[in-house]
Amino acid sequence: MLDKPAPGLEMERIIVISIGNVGQLVSYSCCIGKDKNKPAGVKLGQVQSSSAAMFKRQSAKDPVRIGLFLIPNFSMIAFTCVVEPMRLANWLSGETLFEWYTISRDGQPVISSNGLSVTADEAMHDITRPSNVMVCSGIDAHLYHDAPTFAWLRRWAREGAHVGAICTGAHVLARAGLLGGYRCTIHWHSLDSFAEEFPDLDVRAELFEIDRDRFTCAGGVAGLDMMMREVTRLAGSDLAASVSEQFMHERIREGDDDQRLPLQARLRISHPKLIKAISEMEKNTEEALSRDEIADRVGLSRRQLERLFRRYLNTSPARYYLKLRLNRARTLLTQTTMPVTEVAFASGFTSASHFSKCYRDMFGRTPRAERRGAGIVDPEGDELFAEAEDILEGESDDA
Repeated sequence: MLDKPAPGLEMERIIVISIGNVGQLVSYSCCIGKDKNKPAGVKLGQVQSSSAAMFKRQSAKDPVRIGLFLIPNFSMIAFTCVVEPMRLANWLSGETLFEWYTISRDGQPVISSNGLSVTADEAMHDITRPSNVMVCSGIDAHLYHDAPTFAWLRRWAREGAHVGAICTGAHVLARAGLLGGYRCTIHWHSLDSFAEEFPDLDVRAELFEIDRDRFTCAGGVAGLDMMMREVTRLAGSDLAASVSEQFMHERIREGDDDQRLPLQARLRISHPKLIKAISEMEKNTEEALSRDEIADRVGLSRRQLERLFRRYLNTSPARYYLKLRLNRARTLLTQTTMPVTEVAFASGFTSASHFSKCYRDMFGRTPRAERRGAGIVDPEGDELFAEAEDILEGESDDA
């Protein structure tokens, strides 16, 4: 059902939704009609405007026009949190502040990570002189290697288009060579692996980053906050507040707000010493700290630290730390092409056999088997781990 346009709003296009015979969304044509500087913790009606433009406009009287380039398995929530603020801003203002259209590599519909298919308005090679291009991706963006797409993005960046990405789309921009010399961000789940894969990039753990003619957003609902920044800049804080209220989004976040919940909320614990100990562990996964070092940093004895972990988490500090490091290793194995030896070192292990054994004990498969399951070919230089895993498999067979 379409929203009723504001008085005097002349519709040039409409939102068309087609439902398949099994309830699948087979078409979502996001058509429109005339229809970074958001202070952290700001309440509705208090948003400040910004002079720094994230998007490019042909002139001050023209709407912001954005091409949304859809990568297979893109995140629907990240996509929607960019599109819907624009739609509501148009509707509530009675003006065409934004226009948008969808792009795919070949002009065919693109299936998102939740299985819904979105119709493309244009094929990428039919696009002429876009002002703004936003790459929308999701899971497996680190596996996306398409030279024509990368060349297409580079072309329009050279021509002066503002080019950005949401969710894991920073992988696509990085592989296209478009993030060198720019600040960027990516979804927290991919943050470590992305930084390891592209060590020369300036990667930040922000909700979104806007740096000259590049912009990146961590995805999820952070796209809503990013778009509220642009609504504020174009039409003022009152409209941004009204749009946010339509979403029941009571706080417009700043770009440098945390992506993740605080440790207290994630773990549902409030003991300050325990929170400090876990924070030290999370900050030191590559060069693992000893239990005595952790205890000393939080002002406890080793025995007191052990008791805290047993009481609140029903585990030992060593076991908790090992699981933390192995989860990091798993992310690096499945989201990068780093040799397994480098993954081990980046996760605080110095022994190939010890890493392989710990990994198999935790996840039921060896590191190389994990990588093969993720569809990543073993890089050169993994012979050491292959030998270590062969020994492990032999010991398992003997048992």
